[in-house]
Amino acid sequence: MNTTINKKSTKNFNRVSDIIDSLIINPNPEAVNVLEEIGTNSSIDEVREMTAVALVKRNEQHSLDIVISRNGKGINDMSTAVAMSTINALLSLEDKQEAMKVLENTISGDFEDTVKENARSVKALMALS
Repeated sequence: MNTTINKKSTKNFNRVSDIIDSLIINPNPEAVNVLEEIGTNSSIDEVREMTAVALVKRNEQHSLDIVISRNGKGINDMSTAVAMSTINALLSLEDKQEAMKVLENTISGDFEDTVKENARSVKALMALS
């Protein structure tokens, strides 16, 4: 019976992954809102991790703003796995220009000190990569 539960959970997890992947390539800006509302607010670390990476891959101001400037999401997630996956995705971007703009806006904007510090640290890492 335990094998059945694991197979079912794996199948559901793969479906969630497929949905997130579909939203990455969906050109509709509303797809970002869906990723934010459902994915980054999930109680499951793996879903938040996949969602944050997906938002980085979109490499658009709005999607990057969510994972960089929002408290409790992306680089500011309480789960180190989610935060590190987001940072790694940011570092692996081919075109880092938009991410650097969002990081700079976060550092100079009206955000909590921890959010600003995280943005400052990630910006330093990106400048070195």
